[in-house]
Amino acid sequence: MKLSKKALSLVALSLLTTTTFADTNQDIEALKAEIQELREITQTLADETSSLKTGVGFNVVDTTQSYSGLASAASKVYYSKSPLSIGGYGEMFYAYNKEDGKSLLDVYRFVPYVGYRFSDNIILNAELEFEHGGAEDDNTNSGYVVVEFMYLDFLINDYANIRAGHMLVPMGLINERHEPTLFTTVQRPQSEKYIIPSTWHDSGVMVYGQITDNLSYKLAAISALKTEADGKSWIRDGRGGSFKQTDPNLGFVARMDYTGINGLLVGASVYNAPSGDETSSRTTIADLHLDYKQSGFRLYGVYSQVDRSDAEDINATAVESAYGGYLNASFDILSLTNSSDMLPLFVQYEQLSPQDKLADGTGNESTKITTVGLNYFPHEQVVVKFDHAMQKGGFGDSDTTSISLGFIF
Repeated sequence: MKLSKKALSLVALSLLTTTTFADTNQDIEALKAEIQELREITQTLADETSSLKTGVGFNVVDTTQSYSGLASAASKVYYSKSPLSIGGYGEMFYAYNKEDGKSLLDVYRFVPYVGYRFSDNIILNAELEFEHGGAEDDNTNSGYVVVEFMYLDFLINDYANIRAGHMLVPMGLINERHEPTLFTTVQRPQSEKYIIPSTWHDSGVMVYGQITDNLSYKLAAISALKTEADGKSWIRDGRGGSFKQTDPNLGFVARMDYTGINGLLVGASVYNAPSGDETSSRTTIADLHLDYKQSGFRLYGVYSQVDRSDAEDINATAVESAYGGYLNASFDILSLTNSSDMLPLFVQYEQLSPQDKLADGTGNESTKITTVGLNYFPHEQVVVKFDHAMQKGGFGDSDTTSISLGFIF
């Protein structure tokens, strides 16, 4: 009987001890959660105190963040802890053309972003661009100031959201992501200037979201390009932009991107709209694009094709088809060291023909451009670029050496 009592006592003690340890573990986990919550509250209070001192809530750019295809600085408002977000980018360059012995110094772009979050579901995002130093009163220079985008996002869920206002047209790589830290060359690729007319922005409505975790889409109805002109800039000159437009036509844009492989973005986009008011002609622009990054190596490029139906209805020299594309490969040699700086060396090959085939059956010679150079990033938001571009063909022959400064904030 005594043994039984002892056994019962041991069992009771064991149960009590186990329960006590279980309670202790639960208490420890609860304390850990409370400590983490207190840390987050402390950080929020510190941020708010800093905002009160400066008069504005300013968040540092996180270069790993991109909202719906936008560049990092343009995405700040979507991740900012403060309702008000301010960011931007800038670039200036010096270029020397060996062929004609002329040089150019240009305060190319200064672009502030302003965003405001009315609520978690309604967000304003805007960009104001000062180009070539801005505009002078006599209007004799090419500088200007323009609203590049100004829209409201109505966030519904991961699968469908609505954007309304003046927006970047979702085509190619550069048009939505043109901050200078995102492409290696001093100048943007000519294919994303004359074929996809970057920076291309217009007014309209867009629906966008995720089909799956790795597949996104954008569908937009926008004010159409007026593509009834001739010459190599016939697409680019058709942009309406944010200036006042009279009786605009309606254009449609669709885009899909796949990111299911680590480091890879690959996708396609298409635009279709009437070419103008006085013809039955329609203009279609389509592109394939990719951007692959892995261990200091990067490969990115775009191929775009333009077709204009019933071009003969415009005139005999109207462009019927055009094309352009480029491929850029780079490797950051400092990725082989412990340095936090970056020094990518790159080569880019490009070929384009904005007047490849005319309505009368003739066409113009294509242009081929090979560019080699390097970038130096003393900070992930600051870049110094150096390149040499060798151009031959329809745009004329040239050898241009350029150096530039760029930054985002």
